[in-house]
Amino acid sequence: METQEISYQEAYDELQAIVREIEDNSVSVDILSEKIKRSMFLIDYCKQKLQKIEIDVDKLIEDIEA
Repeated sequence: METQEISYQEAYDELQAIVREIEDNSVSVDILSEKIKRSMFLIDYCKQKLQKIEIDVDKLIEDIEA
């Protein structure tokens, strides 16, 4: 899907915008599938970012406690 790096906040904001469009019924049936695919990509992207941050924070805490 998206090859350039986006920030977590940008991904989250785009996901929120897609959700609003779907909830408001402002997405045409013709592009609904693409919006859902993009949403799935963004959700996975955000999960990966959060997992990486969790690992980094855990390592920092271990370093501080050592």
